[in-house]
Amino acid sequence: MISDHALRFYINGQWVQPLGGARMAVENPATEEVLGEIALGSVADTDRAVAAARAAFDGFAQTPVAERIALLERLLAAYDARAEDFAQAMRLEMGAPITWAREAQVWAGQVHLQSTIAAAKAFAWEEARGSTRIIREGIGVCALITPWNWPMNQIVCKVAPAIAAGCTMVLKPSEIAPLSGLLWAEVCDAAGVPAGVFNLVNGTGPEVGARLSSHPEVDMVSFTGSTRAGVQVAANAAPTVKRVAQELGGKSANIILPSADLAAAVAQGVEACMGNTGQSCDAPTRMFIPRGAELEAYRAAQAAVAAMVIGDTGDAGVTMGPLVSRAQYEKVQGLIGQGIAEGATLVTGGLGRPEGMNRGHYAQPTVFGDVTPGMTIAREEIFGPVLAILSYDSVDQAVAMANDTVYGLAAYVQGALPEARAVARRLRAGQVNVNGPDWDTFAPFGGYKQSGNGREYADWGIHDFCEVKAIVGYGE
Repeated sequence: MISDHALRFYINGQWVQPLGGARMAVENPATEEVLGEIALGSVADTDRAVAAARAAFDGFAQTPVAERIALLERLLAAYDARAEDFAQAMRLEMGAPITWAREAQVWAGQVHLQSTIAAAKAFAWEEARGSTRIIREGIGVCALITPWNWPMNQIVCKVAPAIAAGCTMVLKPSEIAPLSGLLWAEVCDAAGVPAGVFNLVNGTGPEVGARLSSHPEVDMVSFTGSTRAGVQVAANAAPTVKRVAQELGGKSANIILPSADLAAAVAQGVEACMGNTGQSCDAPTRMFIPRGAELEAYRAAQAAVAAMVIGDTGDAGVTMGPLVSRAQYEKVQGLIGQGIAEGATLVTGGLGRPEGMNRGHYAQPTVFGDVTPGMTIAREEIFGPVLAILSYDSVDQAVAMANDTVYGLAAYVQGALPEARAVARRLRAGQVNVNGPDWDTFAPFGGYKQSGNGREYADWGIHDFCEVKAIVGYGE
């Protein structure tokens, strides 16, 4: 399944032919079979899309908030109508097992649309402070650069608040998993998004991404991806002093306190780490356990991994699919090899594909024990189904080790609530999860340190796409 529009771009309300001829194959990572090709954009294609967004901005920025909310509601209805198409697209482009694609990947797009609509209705677009009027209005033309691991989550987390704020935009989805982005453009067209408000150009980071982030007519870049790429985006954006919002890498800690049910907490931590085949920036990939509890923890981790079902992504019972690409598979294999070479204990998993599999970018879900803070697997973001378990002698030591990272996206604490709350306050991360809560799409999501800046979700996302204007002397 590949869109009829795969060889075109969506610009100014039309599916247009690229100005260049570059193309790229799209692979199914579960089978290593080519699904088809997409067009790759050039600087000229990017400029055309930015020009369309710029021309549309003044008019769209003046539309009443109620009209923009109604547009988001139409987008939600059109998205819901194509839900199964999105699920199948993400199954094929990124290897998401079909049940996960439906219940997590597609659902994420739905719930973020719902949350943004609710937030926009309650948002303080204007307020009086004495005789000064404070107005929040769209920042302008926005470049949206999204990753392959949570395609619709990240597209909707950028497009929906940008529309709510009255911005116009150019989206560059990941070229590795572009099918869902093409479907999203079809949804925008079906929902009646005004011409030029939403534009899509597929392409590579060095070509389209670099042009978008440096373009003088782009007012803001919202980027989700690796810290390495985020640094380059910020450098590109600096000469034009555009706003840059970034959600980048992570190496999230999961502190299991002595008061926790160890076996249950380890099982929950393993499941959270391995979800989406470990390809989540906020995955709890470093687990901290009380020293002396290693044997029980390792047994619980082995049992949790043994319960995972790896296989055909079209099978509703499969819980883990492949890594997204050959390059990602080789990166993960290299880091597993480093963990072994540096002396960590291999609790389960290891190098190579799971037993009985001879094709696809499938990696074994792997757990390392006896990991020390200086090991590569304790410091680098692996972005695969690999968990590092470290032991601590005191809670203070666990907190210090958890914070000893360049990242600060998410953290996790499990144990008695009063103590867990106290530990959560000490962790240097943008979002701290206590005792396995449900996903809260009204909570701000974003990172400290090299995990980025800015916040997404609901009203937090809308704020990032707004400028603040003070009209002094406006009157009561």
